[in-house]
Amino acid sequence: MTHNKVVQVIRPGNFQAEAHWYPKALNATIHPMVSFFMNLSPERIVSRYCHLNPKTDRVKLHELLAYECRHFLWSGADLIHATTAEGNRRMVVIENNSCPSGQKSMPLLDDHQEEGGYRRLVERTFLPYVKKRQGGLRVDGHLAVIYDKNPMETTGYAAVIADVFNEKVLLITDYDEAPERNLKVENDLLYAHVDDEWVPLRAAFRYVTQKPWNRLPLTCRTKILNPIVACLAGGRNKMVAAKAYDFFNGELNGTGLKIHAPETIRDVTKAEIPLWVARWGGQAVVKTPYSNAGQGVFTITNDAELKAFMATVGHYDRYIVQSLIGNYAWSSDTNTGRFYHVGTIPNKNGKTHVCDLRMMVSSTPKGIRPLACYSRRAREPLADRLTGTEDSWAMLGTNLSKKLGDNEWGSDVSRLLLMDRRDFNRMGVGLDDLIEAYIQTVLSTVAIDRMAAQLFTKKGKFSMRLFKSLNDDEVLLAELL
Repeated sequence: MTHNKVVQVIRPGNFQAEAHWYPKALNATIHPMVSFFMNLSPERIVSRYCHLNPKTDRVKLHELLAYECRHFLWSGADLIHATTAEGNRRMVVIENNSCPSGQKSMPLLDDHQEEGGYRRLVERTFLPYVKKRQGGLRVDGHLAVIYDKNPMETTGYAAVIADVFNEKVLLITDYDEAPERNLKVENDLLYAHVDDEWVPLRAAFRYVTQKPWNRLPLTCRTKILNPIVACLAGGRNKMVAAKAYDFFNGELNGTGLKIHAPETIRDVTKAEIPLWVARWGGQAVVKTPYSNAGQGVFTITNDAELKAFMATVGHYDRYIVQSLIGNYAWSSDTNTGRFYHVGTIPNKNGKTHVCDLRMMVSSTPKGIRPLACYSRRAREPLADRLTGTEDSWAMLGTNLSKKLGDNEWGSDVSRLLLMDRRDFNRMGVGLDDLIEAYIQTVLSTVAIDRMAAQLFTKKGKFSMRLFKSLNDDEVLLAELL
């Protein structure tokens, strides 16, 4: 590797497994049930799901699993395993992320394939995406990996891309508000600054998660995975994602398929939030629509938490408010009932913790296929009843990311639950739950991809007018490059 400020040159033959997995995941043995699920064919998944959900349109489900995305090619949904008092269980989509993390937490499916899911994503999705001609035009230039956090995984992707394409790859850090940039757009093409010269990029693998739209263009001849429109259409935009889910659920009406998400109120001003919290009995989740990694999410279960949120200084004009999934005695009552967390199997002290499931998938020429999965548990056990003094985020928040400072991130790995022989048993999920999580991930991915496609005119131009009608937040609109 040669270094130039924050641009590195990665050459073939540099992949080292110990640098790209958490130590606890590096030597973990995958749970047989997870391995079995990851190797199930779409046909068997459809047969099983339709057997348990006989009102499902089998042809439609086959069609959706075989869907090839145009924009949102790589996604990771965060799901909650929830149930009602009557035992109606479901996997609920909390959000679906573009450029998701997860490879460093996934045990190898095959001990002989040491590059694991890194290589699966590059071979199945990035390679065919780069090779596909755009309007018959060929773009010459370098390959790059662009990132703002998570060097453990981004360096892994860069090393695998170098091996798969058998050429050098530029690894470029690109932080929000960086004093100087190593990227520029010229003649509708992305260029990188390497060894005192600007070189063109024909394709870039992106792991830029913090406001990616203020550094990378909405359209350019350089192929970017995922393109910025995938973020604006829902991959990093919870406001538009909620609308994409509603529109797609309307299309799915009558097929027996539906994206299960918390009840969501969109385009809410800060002054309105106490009214919506009261409407759900004092329990709700308030989200800044464009944040990620656990930032900008506020769980509200008492007056103190509501006052603390109202005292925060918000960067954007609009919020979303969602029904809260807690324990049975303190969950929001919604139009579809009161859902509460299934949670982990009780520990030796009889305590249950909230845990989520991250399901990472990618679009391939044969459809949307699973890549990796892992789980995270909350810091504190789930209380049966609230006294009004609790820190609800400690019981409900599962994200492992910790913001240490400007452009500095850490992870609380002690709360990571692997899909291995030891941790998986604690999660309380089975094969059918994994299938349900996968189908929910596919549905939400397709919904966002279709929304992204609708944001372009027939001439291939991004429709700012349509986007503004969907997401009229002046602060966000001013950030778009």
